[in-house]
Amino acid sequence: MSQIHSLSDDQVGQELRKMTAFIKQEAAEKAREIEIKADEEFAIEKSKLVRQETDAIDSTYQKKFKQATMSQQITRSTMANKTRLRVLSARQELLDEIFAAAEKRLGEASADEERYTTVLKGLVLEGFYAMNEPELQIRARKADYEVVRKAIEKAAAEYKEKTGKEVAATIDEENDVPDGSAGGVVIVGGNGKIDINNTFEARLELLRESALPAMRKALFGENPNRKFFD
Repeated sequence: MSQIHSLSDDQVGQELRKMTAFIKQEAAEKAREIEIKADEEFAIEKSKLVRQETDAIDSTYQKKFKQATMSQQITRSTMANKTRLRVLSARQELLDEIFAAAEKRLGEASADEERYTTVLKGLVLEGFYAMNEPELQIRARKADYEVVRKAIEKAAAEYKEKTGKEVAATIDEENDVPDGSAGGVVIVGGNGKIDINNTFEARLELLRESALPAMRKALFGENPNRKFFD
């Protein structure tokens, strides 16, 4: 039978101190592990938040940069369009002034009777060729009746010479070209249903349409944006 020895107070105290020291060491090591893990998790979370904030800042910057770029492009485009419109407006004003000046001088062509007769003959002859009818009427200003008759006679002679056809043209005294006109004639055919307006005003308007591209080129140079030509 073994003999049980009781521990003295000193021995009990030593054992308690050992156990306490062991527990403290275990607690310290556990606390250290928790602290290290917490630091790691904190570092990860911090890195994640920094990344998120950085991405958010970059996204905001890119958005603002795009908006600023777009706004700048719109401003440039608006200014360019305004400038282009001002240039086009100034060019159109110049062209209008040229045609207005030409219109004021239309009446000068009828001042010289010989020259005016030649001009009228050409206008009447053009109507003869276009109508290609044996009988036509010519409308003119009352003041031009005599010179128009001379022009008709010359035009009819040339028409017969060139085509071998006779044409009879008379002045339509019931339907005059208004006295306010600068001159010219209106050739009427098709039993009064067809007419060719060869008054000076009509010819100038025709010239305005047909000669405008050439005038623009002569005055302002080639248009780099134009792709099609007549």
